[in-house]
Amino acid sequence: MSVPVFEEIEPASDCGCAGCARQRRDLALGLPVRAGGHPAAHGARRALVLVTAAGVVLGGAGTGMADTVTDSDAAGPGTVAADPAVLTAPTTGRTGPGPETPQGGAGPLHGAPGPGSAPSPDATPTTSQISTASLRKTTRAEIINRAKIWVADQVPYSMEKYWGDGYRQDCSGYISMAWNLPGNEWTGSLDRFADRIDRADLQPGDILLFHNPANPTRGSHVTIFGGWTDYTHTSYIAYEQTKPRTRKQATPLAYWENSDRYLAYRYKGVVSGGGSAGSGTSAPPYPGTARFGPGANNTYVTQLGKLLVQRGAKKYYAQGPGPRWGEADRRATQAFQLAQGWKGTAADGLPGPRTWALLVSGQGKDIGGSSGSGGSSATASGFPGRGYFRPGQSNAYVEKLGKQLMKRGFGKHYASGPGPRWTEADRRNVEAFQRAQGWRGGAADGYPGPETWRRLFR
Repeated sequence: MSVPVFEEIEPASDCGCAGCARQRRDLALGLPVRAGGHPAAHGARRALVLVTAAGVVLGGAGTGMADTVTDSDAAGPGTVAADPAVLTAPTTGRTGPGPETPQGGAGPLHGAPGPGSAPSPDATPTTSQISTASLRKTTRAEIINRAKIWVADQVPYSMEKYWGDGYRQDCSGYISMAWNLPGNEWTGSLDRFADRIDRADLQPGDILLFHNPANPTRGSHVTIFGGWTDYTHTSYIAYEQTKPRTRKQATPLAYWENSDRYLAYRYKGVVSGGGSAGSGTSAPPYPGTARFGPGANNTYVTQLGKLLVQRGAKKYYAQGPGPRWGEADRRATQAFQLAQGWKGTAADGLPGPRTWALLVSGQGKDIGGSSGSGGSSATASGFPGRGYFRPGQSNAYVEKLGKQLMKRGFGKHYASGPGPRWTEADRRNVEAFQRAQGWRGGAADGYPGPETWRRLFR
């Protein structure tokens, strides 16, 4: 198995221009101690400033007229430096993420500056200033559901580009999106929005974070914990943004490299409700009417279409679903609304908050008359609800499902068991059964819904 390597920046070239010379000096100096830098780098910074004052040329940059500067993180009072640009530490005394990083630094959502967006790096609050009361509230189910959107859309990894939702397409931007933060953070600032926890206490929606303060460009990475793969708790389902695109896969605890340096954190704004990934007890927030209808083109349209396909709307899509709103989306939405018994403007084919809540939670009646986990006829097929079959879940329904899969000849992925804890083996066996029904794409994702359950136990 190949081991992924995460380098957030390409090494600087030997170009002698002033910009490249400054970049080499910044990398050599590293972050100040107050911003998470290593004390050794702090000492190296002081030494480098003094050497520069003596006239040593760095990276091809010429020496200039000496200026007297004072900076508590770089040199003592009266120290002479040849180039003030060397002193990258701010002089305001704030405790922030330090110089802008190759991840892009803390900043507002792309295309959404102004009120409601994240402040600039210079205005980033300190740890003590970030309180639970000031954070957007979210549930674990909402975090995982947001993470799944990028997985489904296969968002390409990039340190410079931003996805349609305004978040930067790197690992820390992914966490910022999943946690519904007001702006883009980086690995050096995410911990200020979270509480440190023990790995044994990890739950879906928590993160595993490795920030390398000595050199943030080497190895720093963060993943979303999606649940344990089995009872040994030696590997977990990781949602992560990495090259070439967003992925979800079983990963050794805590990661392939630098495993012992990954720390577990829990978002301060997480609230009860939807305690497990995809439990269906709480729906991701409705994105608003502007996201749907003629002219709309965004990831929410894709998510809507996929949810509708899972509820019986596949026949309305010749291809897709995709991000651009079309007549197929309207007809599929209307069919779902009509299945709930709605009439008139309540079944106009445009999803409102109630339509959205039923779809993302797996509740209400499917297109064609059957019911989801919250429908009145849910007991007709005995389907207990989608929330019982997700990473981290352990219950009698999982074991019942596994035994029925083996009885029907779809148990080849079980090394032992089946048992009450949901594992990747359960998912793969369910996927095999779904594919045997002729289903593809999101309809064969390995997670049982009402129709999968009905066909399996009929």
